[in-house]
Amino acid sequence: MACKHYVPSWVGCCVFLLASVGGLCGHASARELSLELLRVPDGFEIALFTDEVPNARSLARSEKGVLFIGTREAGNVYAVVDENQDHHADKVYTIATGLNMPNGVAFRGGSLYVAEVSRVLRYDAIEEHLGKPPAPVVINDSFPKEEHHGWKYLAFGPDARLYLQVGAPCNICNIEKEDERHATIMRMNADGSNPEIIARGVRNSVGMDWRPETHELWFTDNGRDLMGDETPPDELNRLTKEGLHFGFPYCHGKSIPDPELNGGEECSQFTPPVQELGPHVAALGLKFYTGEQFPEAYRNQIFIAEHGSWNRSLSAGPTGYRVMLVRLDKSGAATAYEEFATGWLRDGKAWGRPVDLLQLPDGSMLLSDDEAGAVYRISFNGR
Repeated sequence: MACKHYVPSWVGCCVFLLASVGGLCGHASARELSLELLRVPDGFEIALFTDEVPNARSLARSEKGVLFIGTREAGNVYAVVDENQDHHADKVYTIATGLNMPNGVAFRGGSLYVAEVSRVLRYDAIEEHLGKPPAPVVINDSFPKEEHHGWKYLAFGPDARLYLQVGAPCNICNIEKEDERHATIMRMNADGSNPEIIARGVRNSVGMDWRPETHELWFTDNGRDLMGDETPPDELNRLTKEGLHFGFPYCHGKSIPDPELNGGEECSQFTPPVQELGPHVAALGLKFYTGEQFPEAYRNQIFIAEHGSWNRSLSAGPTGYRVMLVRLDKSGAATAYEEFATGWLRDGKAWGRPVDLLQLPDGSMLLSDDEAGAVYRISFNGR
């Protein structure tokens, strides 16, 4: 692994809290950081694209190259422009403020789509009005209003429909009996009509993509808390047909019954994950790599941004805060789960938290970091 660093001057005063209800210190300007702590494989480089996007979360890009960035805590949506195409942002525009957890962003047909907790907005002809955005069109405002796991990921599928998840508003509960949309993945038409559930038993997915060879939907899912430091795992799941149930709240991982809510259900009746990810790593964005810049061994493989644990015990220590690679064989079975980019966690202290990935036309990838308020570019320059 070649070493690329980010040295934060504030890391010494930002102590990761590892108690059962811990958390991270507040956002610090990425201008204080250096790339020296980050490690990627030999031949790869990671560089700063912008450090001026507080709480940078989900990423979307227009055909003209404008990068749109959602946030969760900040309540803002940004547009970032690289005018001279040198892989460094030149201008950052604030498209919207005061929204309710506008995590999800998607772009299609000249319009920016933004997902809040209970509604989805559309900003038309946004590229022509970055400095003075138009009032949004509300295309659907009927989603559940609960904020616990209420922030959404948003993406257009190969069928031109808009996909998003509705998380479970709890750590562990059977809320779907009250509202069947909870703990699901849904899709709807681009105008917000005809929303439908396509996957159930999904606790909190904040990342999805489609396998290029099959157009099957793949997604991450965050496992429940308060079952111990090492269980249950987060999950990488695959939707081979509509209507599958992935186990929540009755079973976790491939075969772990819930100690509170499993009433005798056999875990074998639910769809198991393709890959069990680390426990409490908070797996978020994922992308199939379809470019040609990276070596052949990375093509059509899955990159996953792991946001990092928040409540592991002192003895176990934090985990995640990295980008992982899941290798697949031709059948879609996982053959490896390995580190790709690390260094946001140092000596038990986290200064950055990876969130989402986006592939650029040249085959490089962008990676957002909501703790550092930054977006990085990962490229391959090896021979």
